Amino acid sequence: MADEKKAPRPKLDLEAEAEAALQAARTMPPGPERTEAMKKAGILRNAAELRGICFAKRGRPAKT
Repeated sequence: MADEKKAPRPKLDLEAEAEAALQAARTMPPGPERTEAMKKAGILRNAAELRGICFAKRGRPAKT
């Protein structure tokens, strides 16, 4: 039987999942569970960025 390749996830799916994971991780109390949730959110965010989705940078806005 031939190996079946997984279809890549849609860009919007990754973006939404990354944002939801980040929000969920931020609401958790400090501890190992929160650390793992933040790592998962980071991995999802990196995957979304590799597909061309841009996230807003945190911090001060650029000077114009």
